[in-house]
Amino acid sequence: MSRLVKILFLSLSIVALYGVDKDTPFKPGPASSFADKLTVDKLTIAVEPYMSDDKTREAFGKLNPYEYGILPVLVVMQNDGDKPLRLDRMKVEYAYRGERIEATPAADVPFTHAPKRPNVSNPLPFPRRAGKNPLQKFEIEARSFAAKMLLPGQSASGFFYFQTGHRSGSSLYLAGIYEAATNKELFFFEVPFSR
Repeated sequence: MSRLVKILFLSLSIVALYGVDKDTPFKPGPASSFADKLTVDKLTIAVEPYMSDDKTREAFGKLNPYEYGILPVLVVMQNDGDKPLRLDRMKVEYAYRGERIEATPAADVPFTHAPKRPNVSNPLPFPRRAGKNPLQKFEIEARSFAAKMLLPGQSASGFFYFQTGHRSGSSLYLAGIYEAATNKELFFFEVPFSR
């Protein structure tokens, strides 16, 4: 066997052993298939909070961000209109009883949960390893919502992250979506969570 074939076989074995491949795309399905969705002017926005281990495993592998105070909310957008939409100025907030919590940028999520500090009370000079930050995972940024434009007939999806617990009666507020040609802002969306 050639060296290249051995390396390829070893790489595939490691990927199979550890489960989620970093290059495996996360495919949530069409916006119309979600329970929590809203359609305005032929733009459908679907939302789903990811809290349970079963749900988060699909997107983040063994990591459940909700256990560390981060609520991941999947947003799926489908443009069934005939105009391209700009999403680069989109503002997303978690709304509950008049209170709004801004989304935490994916790059900042690892800094919301610091790793455990080493025990410095030990009088012996043995070095101790500092705890690893569980939120410093590839999937947090890779699965975040990154679309800047949504063409007619296309869809986009990804996660927004909030430093809150999920509450009954809450909703996701989205504003700052513009028609690309006219720069006209679409009406804001407030999609309620059913659970």
